[in-house]
Amino acid sequence: MRYISTRGAAPSRSFADVLLTGLAPDGGLYMPEAWPRFDASEMARFSGARYAEAAHTVLSCFAGDSISDADLRVDIEAAYAAFEGRDVAPLVEIDRNLYLLELFHGPTLAFKDIALQLLGRLTARELTRRGARATIIVATSGDTGSAAIAAFGGLPAVDLFVLHPQGRVSEVQRRQMTTAPHANVHNIALEGTFDEAQALVKALFADAAFAARLHLAAVNSINFARIAAQCVYYFTAAAKLAPRRPSFVVPTGNFGDVFAGEAAMRMGLEFAGLVVATNANDILVRAFDQGVYAAGAAQPTLSPSMDIQVASNFERALFEASGRDAPWLRAAMDRFVADRRLVVPPAVLDQLRARYAARRCNDNETLDTIRSVFRTTGRLIDPHSAVGVFAAQNMAGEVGQPRVVLATAHPAKFPDAVERATGVRPPLPERLDDLYVRVERATVLPCDETRLRAFVEDRMARS
Repeated sequence: MRYISTRGAAPSRSFADVLLTGLAPDGGLYMPEAWPRFDASEMARFSGARYAEAAHTVLSCFAGDSISDADLRVDIEAAYAAFEGRDVAPLVEIDRNLYLLELFHGPTLAFKDIALQLLGRLTARELTRRGARATIIVATSGDTGSAAIAAFGGLPAVDLFVLHPQGRVSEVQRRQMTTAPHANVHNIALEGTFDEAQALVKALFADAAFAARLHLAAVNSINFARIAAQCVYYFTAAAKLAPRRPSFVVPTGNFGDVFAGEAAMRMGLEFAGLVVATNANDILVRAFDQGVYAAGAAQPTLSPSMDIQVASNFERALFEASGRDAPWLRAAMDRFVADRRLVVPPAVLDQLRARYAARRCNDNETLDTIRSVFRTTGRLIDPHSAVGVFAAQNMAGEVGQPRVVLATAHPAKFPDAVERATGVRPPLPERLDDLYVRVERATVLPCDETRLRAFVEDRMARS
């Protein structure tokens, strides 16, 4: 299995190379040269399979000969042993034909753990094999940072720099990052938005000499290994509902979690469609509705992990919808960088609409949905999952068709919003009950590439 850049001007790489690289040197995102496909007998293996077994079935297709089958099995089993309960991603019915796919049972209470607990182990193994080090730089809108720290904190061959937008994450999200005790973790509170943090990270990766000198690696969803790991729960959820074909409703910011659904479809999984659920930062809704992908200023909302105006993984969807037209996409993304606006050609838009629908949800609707779910089921849900539930309840579809909402975070990660809606403050799990008294460590930096570069180089020189 080889991986190519969406922009077509980078050499193909192996899975192990992509795992340690993230962004392609031409600024594009890596994609499999061809999608692996499951036949009917292989698809039947997902029914009743343990989650780790399903993950092995999927990931072995992507890893190819980069990782031995035995090593892959060991790392998968170890990654998911860290989750609460037998089922890594339980499916819970909360109303007739309305389900929550609970993805928050990992160490940091968010769906990012499902991929990053595995990526940490695979990365450490590959670095050891090569006798190499890596400098991981990640921008986070809240959850990726803590999940990356839980996966990479304390590893001997890794330095981890985490940028979060100052004042734009919940207190629990912030403390999960800034209270990490590991010497190899460097937290940065950036005076800017997530989009600006992400742009700075991309700029560092685009500097080939800097990236090579520091052995830069990425673990957010620009890294295809994240997509590979996240598409597994689409297979397991669909298998539980077979022979009915569900729609999946995905609270979406950076488009990685919902593109993992497209990856599963391209591998042969049949389901009714994908619904992109956004908050007031609705660039994706406007793109699907109007055919114009235009970034504005990110608005702070009750669902901060989705306060994003540039969805990096949308490039992957455009790549596929254009028939993998890398020259067009390279020119289109250059125009978007210059103008913050991209008109999607009609033929490409038709392909996107054949696979995706999109719905938006404002803060009042988010609170109303949290309140309604609590009143009718006694269940507390976080604001991001509420955005998904709102979209599911207001989407068109066949009568009796299952709707599966990806519940991306534990309600205790956003206690203020949940308490505001319900009057009930969700408690943290016992293993995190001392979070509010732990010592925080973070460096505040302006939104400036030169300052960020100097900070990273200084910390690396010290280490």
